[in-house]
Amino acid sequence: MAIIVTLDVMLAKRKMRSKTLAEIIGITEQNISLLKSGKVKGIRFDTLEKICEALDCQPSDILSFEPDERS
Repeated sequence: MAIIVTLDVMLAKRKMRSKTLAEIIGITEQNISLLKSGKVKGIRFDTLEKICEALDCQPSDILSFEPDERS
């Protein structure tokens, strides 16, 4: 996958648990887990905004683009 999710890194930097983030932004802990593992196909901008607000970060702090190396 070309989009890398580093939400777990930002959670660790902020010393916040997934459960706490889920409660703050109003989604399930399971959805946070799926997002952290990269098993989601997309994320709503309002959810991304809430995550960034809760973690005091930018979208680029939790999402990055790494092109697939194809021959």
